[in-house]
Amino acid sequence: MSSALRKGFSPALRRIHTSVYLRKEKAGRYKATPRRTFGLTYEMSLLPEEIAHKKSWNSLNTAQLEGTFLERESMGQDLPHKMAVEDMFIRKFMNGTWPDTFQSEIIIKRTHNLIRIAGITNYFIPAKKMYFLIGYTEEMLSLWLKCPVKLELQSASQNATIIKHI
Repeated sequence: MSSALRKGFSPALRRIHTSVYLRKEKAGRYKATPRRTFGLTYEMSLLPEEIAHKKSWNSLNTAQLEGTFLERESMGQDLPHKMAVEDMFIRKFMNGTWPDTFQSEIIIKRTHNLIRIAGITNYFIPAKKMYFLIGYTEEMLSLWLKCPVKLELQSASQNATIIKHI
């Protein structure tokens, strides 16, 4: 008689259960709140398997498409890994300069020598402050990145971008 059977263990109890009923984890989904107070935007509400079909990339680079008249070397543009670092820097700078004002993710579009930054901001920012921040952001990023930067911002009320509550 084996030692496992003497101690009261049976081989049938040591099996792994892989049925759907016992799998309770949900990857890539937001947890529901008891009173449905957490708002989801369109991008946040997508299921993980739908993201590749319904959501666009947050960084667009059309300067290096095949068949364009400008080459990477002639434009003086950096390599893709340097662009990823620049995009991360731009997002960190925008979130630091505009604290708690963006309701959507920051979209970065590169066309030839121009970088356009788009996003949806809160409606409660005074006009003078918004114009100052737009000018400051465009000027500082243009100096650091050595190319013209243009902000394309839309203002919306707090609940305009929320499509459902969980």
